[in-house]
Amino acid sequence: MSYIRKEFMIENTAERVWEAVRDFAAVHQALAPGFVTDTHVEGDRRIVTFAGGAVAHERLVSLDEDARRVAYTVVGGSLTPEHHHASMQVFAVEPSRCLFVWIVDVLPQEIAGPLAGMVEAGARVIKETLDIGAAPAA
Repeated sequence: MSYIRKEFMIENTAERVWEAVRDFAAVHQALAPGFVTDTHVEGDRRIVTFAGGAVAHERLVSLDEDARRVAYTVVGGSLTPEHHHASMQVFAVEPSRCLFVWIVDVLPQEIAGPLAGMVEAGARVIKETLDIGAAPAA
């Protein structure tokens, strides 16, 4: 199994960042606009469409308000890993600064590289979107 971990600091309150992360149906608006072009919920799944055309059907595994952690798994769409489990968690570091941690476990090993590239690109957009100290994208 491959393990992908991306963590970075965001110049914003943990509460504001968590507000964006916890909104399971608004990834394309609140968390990663442009990288994700559409998100909608059908039953117990969210359908996420990425800018590159990939579509993931994801099921919410857990949402922990106290820990500021959301976990989800890919269960269909054009992304069809044998196994996928991901989590995003927000940790307060200072009053207006937090640590964002995104972890993905995936099988088979062969899709770990492309998925790591997606996580890297998504992380850049998340930071640009939520970091009040970030310069606007050109």
